[in-house]
Amino acid sequence: MLFTIFTSSCIETRFEAPLGDNIETCDVHWKGLWTGDKPEEHSPGAFWIDDDCRFTVLDQPEKGGPFKQIHVPVNYVHDDGKDYLVVADNVLKGLVELKAPYAIDPLPAKSYFFARYRARGDRIEVYTVDDAHVAKLIVDGTLQGTVSKTANELHVYVRGDRAQMLEIARRDSIFADKSNTVLSRIKQTPAEYEQSVIQSQKAKKP
Repeated sequence: MLFTIFTSSCIETRFEAPLGDNIETCDVHWKGLWTGDKPEEHSPGAFWIDDDCRFTVLDQPEKGGPFKQIHVPVNYVHDDGKDYLVVADNVLKGLVELKAPYAIDPLPAKSYFFARYRARGDRIEVYTVDDAHVAKLIVDGTLQGTVSKTANELHVYVRGDRAQMLEIARRDSIFADKSNTVLSRIKQTPAEYEQSVIQSQKAKKP
C-alpha cells in the first residue's frame, strides 16, 4: 500500500532532492496502525508507526499467508500550513521494482518521492503527485527534468536542489486536488490485525 501512494511503478514522479531543509523524522499524528478505507482483498496491507516513530509496512505476499514487516524510513515536512511525506526511492526497492530515472546521466544514488497529507484525528487524507501535470510543466519548460511516456507508462524526473523543490511544492500545484488515499487508524496491534485478516480470508474460502 505504501508504494501506491508514491508510484505504481508504471506511473511515477521522482525528485532530485528532498523537500527543503526542515525535514523531520516523526509526526505524532501518524502513530498507530493504519489501513486503507477500502482494503484491497488481495493486498490488505497496513502501516504501523510505533511509539518511537518507526514506520513499518505490513505486507502480505501471499493471500492467507503470514505478513512481512518492512521498515521504511519516512520523513515529514511542514510548510506554510501544509504537510508532506518524503521517501527516498532506494528504500522502496523491497516493495516495488523501480527503473532507473529516464535520461539522467550520471545516475543519482537516490531520488525522492513526495506526497501531501492532511491528518484529521483517526483519518489521514493523502494527495499524490499529479504526474501528468508535472510532466507538462517539464515539457513546457516551467520545470527542469525529463519525461518518458509510452502508451502505458509515464516516468517523470524533476531536477533541482532542496530549496527549489520546496518552491515547486508551494508554487506549481503539483499535487492532486482530491485525496487519492484515505487511511484510518484502527485499534489493533499488528499481530491482531494479521490474524484477523488471515482468519477472514480463510472464512471466505469456498
